Amino acid sequence: MSLLKRLEKEKTAHSEKTDAVEAAKTVVIKQDPFRDLKIQIHKKVIEELDAETMHADDKDDDDVEKIRETIDVIVNKMLDQEAGYIPRTDRSRIISEIVDEVIGLGPITPLLNDPTVSEVMVNHPQQVYVERNGKLTLTEVTFRDNEHVMHIIEKIVAPIGRRVDESSPMVDARLPDGSRVNAIIPPLSLKGPSITIRKFSKDPLKIEDLIRFGSLTPEMAKFLEVCVKGRLNVVVSGGTGSGKTTTLNVLSSFIPNDERIVTCEDAAEIQLRQEHVITLESRPPNIEGKGAVTIRDLVKNCLRMRPDRIVVGEVRSGEALDMLQAMNTGHDGSLTTGHANSPRDMLARLETMVLMAGMDLPVRAIREQMASAVDMIVQQSRLKDGSRKITHITEVLGLEGDTVVLQDIFIFDQKGVDDNGKIVGQFKPTGIRPKFLSKLEASGVRVPDDIFAAPVF
Repeated sequence: MSLLKRLEKEKTAHSEKTDAVEAAKTVVIKQDPFRDLKIQIHKKVIEELDAETMHADDKDDDDVEKIRETIDVIVNKMLDQEAGYIPRTDRSRIISEIVDEVIGLGPITPLLNDPTVSEVMVNHPQQVYVERNGKLTLTEVTFRDNEHVMHIIEKIVAPIGRRVDESSPMVDARLPDGSRVNAIIPPLSLKGPSITIRKFSKDPLKIEDLIRFGSLTPEMAKFLEVCVKGRLNVVVSGGTGSGKTTTLNVLSSFIPNDERIVTCEDAAEIQLRQEHVITLESRPPNIEGKGAVTIRDLVKNCLRMRPDRIVVGEVRSGEALDMLQAMNTGHDGSLTTGHANSPRDMLARLETMVLMAGMDLPVRAIREQMASAVDMIVQQSRLKDGSRKITHITEVLGLEGDTVVLQDIFIFDQKGVDDNGKIVGQFKPTGIRPKFLSKLEASGVRVPDDIFAAPVF
């Protein structure tokens, strides 16, 4: 009897599995009933548009609009010839998708144009996620197949001289608007080519925006402003996606216009509005494994470029040593970011990264360098509800024995979570006046005393 039941159960399971597979096939067909037609039209559009017309990135808005009109005419003509039965709404959608395919980035173009989307993640052709307000959401956007995703990756990396293939299956790149792109392909990515795009807003966020979002208070904003203007060396630390680069951009906006700024990055993301800015970008090795230019090479070179300020997009390895040396040798007011979960962790990571430079330095010597170079650590965190907040503004006091001494100036005191899942807490000063106030006052920058007044409960 038990054997019979087991056989019936296996038969039912097999039947359900078969139905699920057939349903999945039906879903795919329903998702794109005009797939073959769109491929045919796309090939025809490519044939009729010359190569010069195709490169819309180098043209202004009027040229792009003319290209759109040309594509519209070609597609409508083909639809009339090949498929006059298509309803008007489907016809408009096909035209829009062909336009995105030719002069945009295919199916993800509407997501990149959506101001509410902060990140686009293509896991594989049939699965595309976006981040909105710190939360991940699965979209209905799909690609045809792996080749379609690879084509979009090539469109991204080719204009900036990067490449991606089996010999170099990972690449960091950027879009014309500065958005950061990472792509990884098989054999490293087992489910097919994957794309991650960290979008940047067309207009860089200002300190007022961060206050409005609840990332910090006006008092904290004023304090950070005077610290940057007073030429303190600041490290912005935080986890992945916590908003470090956004905070770095905001801090950089406080640098006076009469100073020469040199930036060093893997993919140019820092959006500075000052006039006297030199932007340097690292370069990966060529197909022969030669010609690589690392962040460390850029930091060494920028020291010969007479910078008033050095801004390093992110320190990940040996360039930390050169950055600390620059901070210690007259380049006050330099800024950088790093991955860490707390100010104390940031110092530990800096220590590790200095050791990665290949210098056999004693631990105490490294800590002395850090204690004298870094004036302040700004800790940025992405909380569970998706909000991004500056949870610590911490002063680096110096070295006592073999320990780097830190003291918090401002903190975010988290109380709990409300019924809607939102983090409940408040920003507050610790009541401690930073030791570097004398340095700020010597440079002509004065900080109001009431900023550091601890709240009374």
